[in-house]
Amino acid sequence: MSDQPYIVSARKYRPATFSSVVGQRNLAETLRNAVSTGRVAQAYLFCGPRGVGKTSCARIFAKALNCTNPTTDGEACGECASCRAVDLGNSFNLLELDAASNNSVNDIRDIMDQVNVPPQDGRYRVFIIDEVHMLSTQAFNAFLKTLEEPPKNVVFILATTEKHKILPTILSRCQVYDFKRITVDDIVEHLKYVASREGISADERALGVIAQKADGAMRDALSIFDQVAASCMGNITYDGTIANLNVLDHECYFGLTEAFGAGDVAAALLIYNGVRDKGFDSLFFLNGLASHIRNLMVAADPRTIGLLEVSRSLAQRYVAQASSFPAQWYYRTLDILNECEVNYRMAANKQLAVELALMKTSMLRQNSESVAETPVPPSSTTPTPTPPRPSAPASVARPAVSAQPVVPSSRPRTPRAATPRLSAPGLTTIRLSGEDKKDKKEEGDRNVDDSHPDNGNPLTKDVPVSDERLAEAWQQFIASHPEQKIVITTMRTTMPSRSGDGEYSLSVANAGQKAQFDAIMPELLEFIRSRIGNRNFTLRVGLQEVDSSHRRLTQREFLTKVVTDNPVLSELLTYLDASFV
Repeated sequence: MSDQPYIVSARKYRPATFSSVVGQRNLAETLRNAVSTGRVAQAYLFCGPRGVGKTSCARIFAKALNCTNPTTDGEACGECASCRAVDLGNSFNLLELDAASNNSVNDIRDIMDQVNVPPQDGRYRVFIIDEVHMLSTQAFNAFLKTLEEPPKNVVFILATTEKHKILPTILSRCQVYDFKRITVDDIVEHLKYVASREGISADERALGVIAQKADGAMRDALSIFDQVAASCMGNITYDGTIANLNVLDHECYFGLTEAFGAGDVAAALLIYNGVRDKGFDSLFFLNGLASHIRNLMVAADPRTIGLLEVSRSLAQRYVAQASSFPAQWYYRTLDILNECEVNYRMAANKQLAVELALMKTSMLRQNSESVAETPVPPSSTTPTPTPPRPSAPASVARPAVSAQPVVPSSRPRTPRAATPRLSAPGLTTIRLSGEDKKDKKEEGDRNVDDSHPDNGNPLTKDVPVSDERLAEAWQQFIASHPEQKIVITTMRTTMPSRSGDGEYSLSVANAGQKAQFDAIMPELLEFIRSRIGNRNFTLRVGLQEVDSSHRRLTQREFLTKVVTDNPVLSELLTYLDASFV
């Protein structure tokens, strides 16, 4: 064991120069140019997520401002007395304040007292205030005047992770620098450098997992790197990293997607069972699967490949698998997973809820292919010749297209022969004269085959309306019309009552509900008729009758009723010779 104390990588490899800052090249270049040209502002605000280099850049900037022997490109030499004092943390020209624990007015006043003290052996006194958004409103207000007109040899550098909490009056007095999240590739390259310096063997795939786990924060990535390195005894492998960080392997999601593509429900369920056996939460699995499908979707289009936040090798795998699925499959799959996630917490059997989502996703390709292979009937505009049917004799009733029996009209008419017209294969349509059309309208279109495309039920009055079929159609309309909020809210709590053969009535509480039903009635009738198979179904919507016995009583009527219903109270009023006025 070495006699030197162990220093964590996040501190040991903290950048000391602008060129060593990872993932913030443009900002580092701007600050370096400000030093080399002498265009130094009075106040800076560094914003961005945690662990992206805000405080590190503030210290590098402060060191470069007071360096007595800077390089030509604005970097600090690192060897002069001022640079060594900053590196050791005992520079009198650099003062740091953690606003998370020093956020009162008195803390700001202490800084204001030190502002007037000139620098000892440098050009500037630099004040770094970290987590500045934690200052109280009173502290901000006390800080405003000093921040706007500080002495010429004072520079304020404010750092925050929550820019939206900074007062606009503070923002207007600072140069604002927005630090971005560090990309996975940049983190992986830096971890390779750290591993080589530490003599650690590291698999690039394992470093990619660490980089994704860090979520754009270099400090987090270095901390995770130390953890995995300690677990793997200096040999960081992919399997060891997965086991140590307790993350789901990408192979799991790629294998699951292959099962979806093959329509293999059993394979998908077995993979999910293996995930559960490893102790992973099902909701965590759902989120990971949704992220995987999202990555596949963006990898399918060359324009959006840049949205992948993964290593280069993993991005290539995404691109390879993404070409196996059409765009609509991604949209439908993400919709299924999102619906499962929304309903997950309320599900009594959470395992079954996830398995059902996997089953639906596995059957998407098969269902889409079945629809694509379904033959489309020829259009009537391109008729296929069929043998002509003989005209009906005068003594025979006019033929009907529908398979249902034709009920003759009570009005006498002269039967006439129908002229056949060629149409789709196996079907013959009838050209009717004006009188025939009039007769047909009076007969209520009884002899027309009005099959619905959804369920194929012929719409005819001969099919009885059962309460069970009506209730089923009623619920189907509720499920398929969520936008009709007023109507479906009433439909959930009220069922129509039978008032005759095929006639039903529904009572609503107010005129607003009735108006909503009247507006949607044609669509509602068509929907229910097609589901129950009866074209003569009717629904009448009316207002509920107000029961006079439940009318709101006036104050006098209420008191009178109370006295009438309570004989003891009545006797008391008689005894007192009192009454209600």
